[in-house]
Amino acid sequence: MSTIHQHKPKILVTGGLGYIGSHTVIELLNNDYEVVIVDNLSNSQESIADQLMKITGQNPECYCFDLCDEELVNEFAKSQPDIAGIIHFAAYKAVGESVEQPLKYYKNNIQSLLNLLQAFSNRAINFVFSSSCTVYGQPDELPVTELAPIKKTESPYGNTKQIAESILADFARVNLNFRVAVLRYFNPVGAHPSALIGELPIGIPQNLVPFITQTAIGKRTQLTVYGNDYPTLDGSCVRDYIHVVDLAQAHVAALRYLRRIDNDQSFEAFNIGTGKGTTVLQMINTFEAVTGQKLNYTIGNRREGDIAQIWADVTFAQEKLSWNASLTLEEMLQSAWNWELYLQQHPLK
Repeated sequence: MSTIHQHKPKILVTGGLGYIGSHTVIELLNNDYEVVIVDNLSNSQESIADQLMKITGQNPECYCFDLCDEELVNEFAKSQPDIAGIIHFAAYKAVGESVEQPLKYYKNNIQSLLNLLQAFSNRAINFVFSSSCTVYGQPDELPVTELAPIKKTESPYGNTKQIAESILADFARVNLNFRVAVLRYFNPVGAHPSALIGELPIGIPQNLVPFITQTAIGKRTQLTVYGNDYPTLDGSCVRDYIHVVDLAQAHVAALRYLRRIDNDQSFEAFNIGTGKGTTVLQMINTFEAVTGQKLNYTIGNRREGDIAQIWADVTFAQEKLSWNASLTLEEMLQSAWNWELYLQQHPLK
């Protein structure tokens, strides 16, 4: 009696050893996709591949090279004729650093995308792009919907996401076999429930939660809250924080969506958040309540590039992608703390 093995769709995950990428790789493997990873290790570590193996029992193909190298990208594409989808995470992402080093961000974030599109332009590809709510700037109305105007952003990082979205929309319009879902993330936080992977900033953290956990464990002496004079509940910035596992699952939902839509719907953008706004000080208070750790923090000046408040209307993603964020703020912060405790006992090399 013969057994028929159904072909697993093969998905390229760029930046697949990074924070969001590695969590998404797990969700893809759990949903019976074959995965190939490309990562230049500029903001990740090779040992994350071992952690993925521990969690999933699978060992996806992994290649280390820079997507800004056009020749290498073309060679890679030729060697992978069966890739059916691409999830593109590979990009620099620190808002503050982008203000200080704009050319670094424009070169890396745009050139890597152009090289990918050119190399795979003759294929039928479902393409999921890692975008950001920064494309909205400071929105006129909250919660912000996908119909909100795309404004000039406060940072080169945000501008690279706007430019990339425009490139993808134009490209999809003339390449109907190339279907694109743009996911506009709000603020990913937390770690995998295994505590084997999580956010792993190199150097001083640029994001709030790893700075909270590093301060609590003693890696940092003090946390700075950038501004307490914003027009918000307690004067600190408001963001829509989403658990990275919920976010990772949204990418799997986006791939399924792209497989079932008609060709004339070749580009779509989705807000990926919880639909709830939380202040920085509320995050600190919740972390202290959940973990029992007292944080040493101070109030500093506003940070260049920051907006006052933003949170998502996620109705469109819920309806079209059949996806919903389910994990709580308490679960986000506890998982991030568990990851920090794991790192203390098992430093990644």
